[in-house]
Amino acid sequence: MATKYYTHFVTHTGRPAGRVRRPASGSEWSGVVELRQPLNNARANRELRALIAQSFDLDSDEIRILHWARLH
Repeated sequence: MATKYYTHFVTHTGRPAGRVRRPASGSEWSGVVELRQPLNNARANRELRALIAQSFDLDSDEIRILHWARLH
């Protein structure tokens, strides 16, 4: 059974966009993440960052979790 979490996070990328060099950009996001297994509380931030980074095609160090909570 899937476990759902509300997440609020910021993406930050230092990659230049296109050929023109631009300052690092980022965005703030929130939403529900559905996982097949519950998060391990000791590693929850790391696990969420890895999952979100994979979905956004970013490195996990480019994700900063602001808040997360399990939905019941």
